[in-house]
Amino acid sequence: MNAAEYHGRLNPCAFVRTYGCQQNVADSEKIKGILLNMGYNLTNDESTADLILFNTCAVREHAEDRVFGNVGALKSRKKKNPKLIVAVCGCMPEEKHVVERLKKTFPFVDLVFGTRSFSHLESLLKRLYLEKRRVFEYGVEEKVVAEGLPIHRDGDLKAYLSIMYGCDNFCSYCIVPYTRGRERSRKYADVIKEAHSIVEGGYKEITLLGQNVNSYGKGLHEGISFPKLLNDIANINGDFWVRFMTSHPKDATRELIDFMAKNDKICNHIHLPFQSGSNRILSRMNRKYTREDYVEIVRYARCKIPNVSITSDIIVGFPGETYEDFCETLSLVKEIGFTALFTFIYSRRTGTKAASFPDPVPYSEKNKWFQQLLEVQKEKTSEYCESVQGEIMRVLVEKSADANGHLTARNEGNVVVDVEGDKDLIGKFVNVRIVGYKNWVLKGEVIN
Repeated sequence: MNAAEYHGRLNPCAFVRTYGCQQNVADSEKIKGILLNMGYNLTNDESTADLILFNTCAVREHAEDRVFGNVGALKSRKKKNPKLIVAVCGCMPEEKHVVERLKKTFPFVDLVFGTRSFSHLESLLKRLYLEKRRVFEYGVEEKVVAEGLPIHRDGDLKAYLSIMYGCDNFCSYCIVPYTRGRERSRKYADVIKEAHSIVEGGYKEITLLGQNVNSYGKGLHEGISFPKLLNDIANINGDFWVRFMTSHPKDATRELIDFMAKNDKICNHIHLPFQSGSNRILSRMNRKYTREDYVEIVRYARCKIPNVSITSDIIVGFPGETYEDFCETLSLVKEIGFTALFTFIYSRRTGTKAASFPDPVPYSEKNKWFQQLLEVQKEKTSEYCESVQGEIMRVLVEKSADANGHLTARNEGNVVVDVEGDKDLIGKFVNVRIVGYKNWVLKGEVIN
């Protein structure tokens, strides 16, 4: 039995909704490739779908609540159309309490599978077709990365390239090592082969993905470090950029910075999450570096790449954090001068070590700290925007912003630049002079 036979019509449609990080987006592109191979058409209209799949994120409670809400909304549709397949995959199904809730509270969910099972999607769906009962697969131990899966990329300009999966760091607040498993690196030849196919496909930007890209090569016998892999991809013939995320500060090396400084095709942007400016809190987070270590790697990066863009993640209100600890975070933000920050109030994750820590500070107080942080970063963003006025930058034009000739572009530092110009500039690299800004968006004039 195939998809058409199961649903009782030719060319059944599949709707895939992705939550969370870029790695989830890359996984969804493989899921879409598998579904297309099985005879499904892809649709952006959930109401027309014969299969609805949610690829989920477990990093924060809010993301999980959204998924449960959206899944619950399908109950009446499933009742009207018993042939509708409702599937939940990704990080949430790797949590035992989530699986139990899906089994008991959402009996109309047909298929549930975890992050290490998406390569089995075709066989899981065929089991569902033939056995006509719910299918669950999670907690699979995957030591070898599945290769050769079809990919349906969401765009034709920028491509994600996963180089490794999983994480061995076990930060005390983070659920990822439990939902994505231990680190597994793809073989060098497989990564390079996919990079070549991306460049040959005309993509202008490649983003290398991993929970900690700096750990690439662990478990392989090839002796290839991440800086070497990054440089080799950048040396492929073609007019494109390559960037990467995410780097862990404890593994960000001078060798990486040196390769970035020497190769013009490697974007001058490092996303380097520091999470807290307090050494006491960093220790409780199990981050394995100090504030001083972090400052030193940033200092070296700015020495070698003067215009490097540094972005970061911060958690506000970690269990046991005091206002004095938080003020150390504020002082680090002022000292470094980040191009942009991704800031979050601590979200308790069942199964992590931090979930058992005393957490006496009320959410309302944490929110006050959070607002204070946003104000400081707003000032730093304005300082950055002021500092680049009059500069000439190379940008990649991504899309139309409105009907008035405004285009959205992005520079090497991953900063959005608003440009006026013809639509034929979309998909091209152009040089612009920065002539203004609004909020965090630069305004540029194309230089002919």
